[in-house]
Amino acid sequence: MNIAQSHLEALVAFGYSEEEARFLYLVATHSGYFVARQFLEFTGAHWGKRTTGFWTKLQSMRHARVERFPKSGVIFHVFSRRLYRRLERENIRNRRTHEIDFIKTRLAILDFVLAQPHHQYLETEPDKVRFFCGTLGLERHHLPSRIYLGSAQAKPTRRYFVDKFPMFVHPPRSSSSPVATFSYVHAGTSTLLDFTHHLEAYLPLFRQLTEFEFIYASRTEACFGTATEVFRSIVKIPLEDPIADQLLRYFRVRRAWDEKQYGAVTDADLLFRNASRSLFSGERFEALYRGWKRERVSEESIRREFGGHSRKRSVTFETCLLKKNSEEEDEEPEIG
Repeated sequence: MNIAQSHLEALVAFGYSEEEARFLYLVATHSGYFVARQFLEFTGAHWGKRTTGFWTKLQSMRHARVERFPKSGVIFHVFSRRLYRRLERENIRNRRTHEIDFIKTRLAILDFVLAQPHHQYLETEPDKVRFFCGTLGLERHHLPSRIYLGSAQAKPTRRYFVDKFPMFVHPPRSSSSPVATFSYVHAGTSTLLDFTHHLEAYLPLFRQLTEFEFIYASRTEACFGTATEVFRSIVKIPLEDPIADQLLRYFRVRRAWDEKQYGAVTDADLLFRNASRSLFSGERFEALYRGWKRERVSEESIRREFGGHSRKRSVTFETCLLKKNSEEEDEEPEIG
């Protein structure tokens, strides 16, 4: 975990132990919220004087507050502007008040990070932009972004990687550059349609990378099979298969759909078609499609034209089962 010594010292100066400071740094950086179970597991502590002392420090210095939800129990929110300022995180969204679905996702993200503490995380938006545009030399327009409209007098602001899902880098296995590992944490009321939209937003960036990894994390295995198929259809197959094979598959799926042969089109085909539309848009591909459909352009000629345009990539997908919430999270720690 890449925690700057100056950040640890800033938290210790408040009166926290070094272990408590490390935990607070991870909470402030990755989630803003935590439950008692997460603190106990991180520190190896048990209910007692040590935990009571930590809760007391948090509340006496007004660094955190307790929030209670009918079905989610007691959740701690680290909200202090002063604390975040010491960590150079003053403007981060984590310190603001949020709805329960957002909070559930942040708690799951914290579990993800706590389960994988040894990686070199790209913790902030500037860290991520600096890695992809500085280290890898990519243009900003390839990065996933969103435009936020301010007041009538303020200019719109473009922000990058607004999902805030964990991302880390490690030394390359087959390429000469560091390799990024992306993640998607499925929690709250998010659906596989949300996952699909997330992958589509990242596709322009994925297309620029020779090698990368992706982790789909959830508290249940129920969606692992479908998520794997979605990733294969939208990302892995389009990026790893030769471009000619992708184009011909796109033509076949499109023709079947145009001719209302819906029984011949699988869900994976539709995902592939939707993800490939932007790649194969424009008059050139429209002309090829019309010629291929009327059998004036052969598949062999398409393979000859696009056969040498493939870029060899290595795309790895994994699933990660997060710890489930326990009844401990419904218990409020003793304070005072």
